[in-house]
Amino acid sequence: MRVSVIGGGTITDEQAARAEAVGRELAARSHTVVCGGRGGTMEAVCRGAKREGGTTIGILPGDRADAANDYVDVPVATGLGHARNALVPLNGDAVVALTGGVGTLSEIGFAGIYDRPVVGLETHDVSALGIDLETVDTPSEAVDAVEAALERRS
Repeated sequence: MRVSVIGGGTITDEQAARAEAVGRELAARSHTVVCGGRGGTMEAVCRGAKREGGTTIGILPGDRADAANDYVDVPVATGLGHARNALVPLNGDAVVALTGGVGTLSEIGFAGIYDRPVVGLETHDVSALGIDLETVDTPSEAVDAVEAALERRS
């Protein structure tokens, strides 16, 4: 399956290690990573996926595919700026949300609009919005949760 991983463009070393672990776990289970294709969480999750031989897709805000981080296999230039945030969750079967700001929050909102299962690992509390976001504590639990959510929908 394709799993969209969302999170901040500027992150700490600890947050980068967590995102990289999510990418490794997804790739180890043969899932494709979809992300925003730039730096921070996006680069870390792609780096982790590539270290496990996985495939990565970057949905970029600009009009240049070469603006993708070095770990993106399939860069998708959109020219949409922040409006591309709608496309990141749309192109995943499920979403893993990591630490981030308002861009991450908008992607969580779009995941709710597109009825994508969302698993949160150190992310926003959106319980008041009616978005079904399952909270987990580890990268492995995040991947377990998205797999289980999609299995329930089958």
